[in-house]
Amino acid sequence: MNGGDKILDRIKSDCDENIKAINAKAEETCSQILKDGKAQAEQAALEIAKKAEVKVKQMNASSKSSAELSVRNALLKRRRKEIDITMSKILEYLTSLDDKQYFEIIYKLASKLSGKSGEIMLNSKDISRLPSDFENRLSQIGLNATVSKTAADISGGFILKCGDIEENMDFAAIISEKSGELEDLINRELFAQ
Repeated sequence: MNGGDKILDRIKSDCDENIKAINAKAEETCSQILKDGKAQAEQAALEIAKKAEVKVKQMNASSKSSAELSVRNALLKRRRKEIDITMSKILEYLTSLDDKQYFEIIYKLASKLSGKSGEIMLNSKDISRLPSDFENRLSQIGLNATVSKTAADISGGFILKCGDIEENMDFAAIISEKSGELEDLINRELFAQ
């Protein structure tokens, strides 16, 4: 082998070693990049998983809260319906009493107006079943009133007209006025836990 071939072999050998070193360095760099990329991907996956877990917890809490609110609203709606039905039944009960019981209630209401005088207005049903001694009984309890021949547009009870002033003793009006107290009583009786 001559001197030129030796130089070329030496250059080729140096190039091969440099190529091996460059390839080794490239492989090491690629391996490090892959290792770093994998670590970053795992870290990103952990962060995404943590965020997803927080989001799932929030969604579960929101769903639970929404469901509880829906149940509460449904119960309140049902309770309101039951109270309304009960109030209606109270009015129905009062207006369907037999004449004697019914007018005893009228007299009790009239006694609250003792000392007043005026014209008492009843509904048409009550006018037709009026006891013969009605005005006399009113007088005995201290209410000086005459019965109006004009029927009042009420479900039961009466209205006392004292000039420009009206004392509304209509059962529906009394129930409405006392609704808070009646609702408390109904709640205690029907929904006590």
